[in-house]
Amino acid sequence: MKTRRIGTVDVSAIGLGGMPMSIEGRPDESRSIATIHAALDAGVTLIDTADAYHMNAHDAGHNESLIAKALASHDRGPEVLVATKGGHVRPGDGSWTLDGSAGHLKAACEASLGRLGVEAIGLYQFHRPDPEVPYEESIGALRDLLDEGKILHAGISNANPEQIRLANDILGGRLASVQNQFSPAFRSSEPELELCAELGIAFLPWSPFGGIKHAGELGTSYSPFARIAEAHGVSPQRVCLAWMLAKSPTVLPIPGSSRPETILDSVAAADLVLDAAEVAELDAA
Repeated sequence: MKTRRIGTVDVSAIGLGGMPMSIEGRPDESRSIATIHAALDAGVTLIDTADAYHMNAHDAGHNESLIAKALASHDRGPEVLVATKGGHVRPGDGSWTLDGSAGHLKAACEASLGRLGVEAIGLYQFHRPDPEVPYEESIGALRDLLDEGKILHAGISNANPEQIRLANDILGGRLASVQNQFSPAFRSSEPELELCAELGIAFLPWSPFGGIKHAGELGTSYSPFARIAEAHGVSPQRVCLAWMLAKSPTVLPIPGSSRPETILDSVAAADLVLDAAEVAELDAA
């Protein structure tokens, strides 16, 4: 597996997003663990999760616990950088609320440490800006956690260019990653992707296929992806990830998956080379 860098760590160029294994419509645990193990067998060393990836108030942190269980039962588990997030809250009624206060983030980090069974979290990300809390306060909590050694790298998610620069400044130049939505259907994060390339910060596109409900329609909705996929004898989804990798060496897609066969198709994108004309065509799609 080809690698790319997050902070001081080299990880697989394609990661695994864990959300589909824990929210509404999630599969049984055995299939989820099989999916994670298939990813590890294929060389994946980056798994993205969050304390809010669960369905009901009583199973908070479900995805973190699931990933910890899967990693503990695989020889390559210790090689994986687990990236988790705090700042989103799911009260149990299906909604997603926000709490970016320093107190909440620090308590959430402690809970994530316990569920993941580690002394320090490899990458801890502020999940989403909270309009009720100054951004400086939220990032200040990450700085404190970093300084205390409870997290090894700090990241942010759903941020704009101004917030990226501010976070990097507050963290003393130690911002390791930015995780924003980016896909053929959602390209408004191009400025953030380009800024991360300029600053040497990892950019992790979430929902790279346009979301769980639309992932299978990517080739139908965006015909250039289907045409180039047919030319290479691969899936449109694989072409999509290869396109993202070609945009900058700081891009590390984290496609969500809950089936071994889909993550294996995604992982193969690391070895799919698109020429400049193909990348240009996809950029314009």
